Amino acid sequence: MKIHEYQAKRIFADYGLPIPRGEVAATAAQARAVAERLGGPVVVKAQIHAGGRGKGGGIRKAATPNEAEKHAAAMLGQPLVTPQTGREGRIVRRVLVEETLPIARELYLGIVIDRAQARPVVMASAAGGMDIEEVARKKPQAILKAAIDPLTGLTAFQSRQLAFGLGLKGDLMSQAGHLFAGLFRVFTETDASLAEINPCVVTRDARPVALDAKLNFDDNALFRHEELRALRDLNEEEPLEIEASKHRLNYIKLDGNVGCMVNGAGLAMATMDIIQLAGGHPANFLDVGGGASAEQITEAFKILVADPNVQAVLINIFGGILRCDRLATGVVAAARELKLTVPIVVRMEGTNVEKGRAILRKSGLNFTVATDMADAARKVVSLAKSKR
Repeated sequence: MKIHEYQAKRIFADYGLPIPRGEVAATAAQARAVAERLGGPVVVKAQIHAGGRGKGGGIRKAATPNEAEKHAAAMLGQPLVTPQTGREGRIVRRVLVEETLPIARELYLGIVIDRAQARPVVMASAAGGMDIEEVARKKPQAILKAAIDPLTGLTAFQSRQLAFGLGLKGDLMSQAGHLFAGLFRVFTETDASLAEINPCVVTRDARPVALDAKLNFDDNALFRHEELRALRDLNEEEPLEIEASKHRLNYIKLDGNVGCMVNGAGLAMATMDIIQLAGGHPANFLDVGGGASAEQITEAFKILVADPNVQAVLINIFGGILRCDRLATGVVAAARELKLTVPIVVRMEGTNVEKGRAILRKSGLNFTVATDMADAARKVVSLAKSKR
């Protein structure tokens, strides 16, 4: 789950991390009032769940409260297009109005889970304020890393080592150590999957400050954090993804025209790859999980066909916990209830596969049965092209 910058900064402040003075505003008049309270120049920042806001005009400096009001009026209620939003952009419903700071340096700080090492990794770079992905690709040596033992946590030695690598000295090194430690506490105690400050600025009077803040949380841990669940902004999520979460389905909307229903994330990735290899483009990632019921499969179909871009559907199931006959029963029930006209290709193997195929044959509905994944991909791509 993602949250907005202003929400992440409130959490940072609760943990004692230094942030700029500022307030969130939902109207231009409120933005003006915040600027007046802060006094002096401010920055007006659009609040959406996407990076690259500055490139899209979503971060603007204002020398006066009147200018802050004008910037807020130009942003609020309008779509903001950034490299991460797609062509349609995201509607700006709030802005964060903050004091400007005298910046001497911009750094990057971040914490993620390294799946290969099975532990959190703290990352730092002197190339703050830039696209960290580009830095990692072009100059990987510019990113410092420290793998954290879950039993000991982030040690003082590791903090000093990172600070030294960033070129920080004296009292600034000590302050950076407290910042690293606080960010790691935020990461672990909120069950975050990402904690990031980009940029973390060093002011001219030698203070490290989190000028930006990004927190993503592990959805599977939200049952422990009702206070975090309340921060969810449904306006920032795809409606179909919201609907899928209500039925415990994993769904991510994509830009293609071939709907995918699978059981298991690995199989989903392989299915999307083989559709692409066959010349098609996946319209979604939809994982019904290992123990999906007939009702869940029906709901999954509703979500798939609600996307107007879907021209054909590929069902690719390995029957283990989810038996093939249960899947077939759910597919037939969904097709009849929804009166589906979109072509459906089914490839399944595993427990009760012959029973499942027999249910599909006897249904009298127009299913296309595939023998293997490559055959399924070719057939569904062909059907999607002919439907279009």
